[in-house]
Amino acid sequence: MNNTVLESAARSVQARRRIRPHVFETPLLPSRQIGRDTESSVFFKAENFQLTGSFKIRGAASKMTSLGLDRRVITASSGNHGIASAQAASSIGQALTVVLPENVARAKLERIRSFNVDVILHGAESGLAEVYAQQEAVSHGLAYVSPYNDPEIVAGQGTIGLELLEQAESIDNIFVAMGGGGLIGGIGSVLKSFSPHTRIYGVAAQNSAALAASMAAGRVVETGHLDTLADGVAGGMDDDSITLPLALSVIDEVVTCTEAEIVDALKDLAFKENQIVEGAAALALAGFLKVAEHCKGQTNVVVLCGANFDRDKIFSILNG
Repeated sequence: MNNTVLESAARSVQARRRIRPHVFETPLLPSRQIGRDTESSVFFKAENFQLTGSFKIRGAASKMTSLGLDRRVITASSGNHGIASAQAASSIGQALTVVLPENVARAKLERIRSFNVDVILHGAESGLAEVYAQQEAVSHGLAYVSPYNDPEIVAGQGTIGLELLEQAESIDNIFVAMGGGGLIGGIGSVLKSFSPHTRIYGVAAQNSAALAASMAAGRVVETGHLDTLADGVAGGMDDDSITLPLALSVIDEVVTCTEAEIVDALKDLAFKENQIVEGAAALALAGFLKVAEHCKGQTNVVVLCGANFDRDKIFSILNG
């Protein structure tokens, strides 16, 4: 076990004490049917029931509670991270500015504004908004909150692993969707430190698999990105990402899934488990289903990372 993994796990223990008043301890739900279908024990870590509908509030709260309330914070995201940061700032009493692209969906804009944070609209797309937020942080001495590339963000996501250790007697395998690596890096560090026998599966979307490609190369690499139902894990990685070495240390196997496999998993969750989730959560189940033959008779946990879906898109898939 390398020191980076142990340090990350220790940081998660500290983060849990700080964020406990600001997050929801999500349930570990037994499968209704998929476990029987695959002849194994399957449980869902239901972050889709988290306060903001996503695990992201854990990392945002961890970062903000590590700063003094006199420190002004800035971030950029029109998705789960932006919503989570706004909720965390409102709960903690932290001053926050969220930079959003000019084409942000009105519903997301209004939801973020509802938390009484400052909002700046800048740039034609999210990448430009992020660059602007980073520049503002440097220019004005603000604390920038990255969606994943920060030790305290990773520590907050790792609190999921601490809850799992209390909720499950033993975990043979865990399946986590891979985006920038903060979620799987945090959970993986905790489980490898306290439950080293647990096998960590990272699940990548074939259409946008930056972390998987970077792991294969041993360094952050540029990759192409196509539209994916698992849009919560789409996009590239920072060149100095702290999550890549963590991922290389804790992930035992990477499973890559197609869009069709994600769709099938989304339908299985809706029709077999009575849960409607976002594409990135279905991706984690798709990874399990792809290797389920090797996990028979074992205890498997699938992390459902969120449920902030586009209603029209999801309903059209479920009705298809």
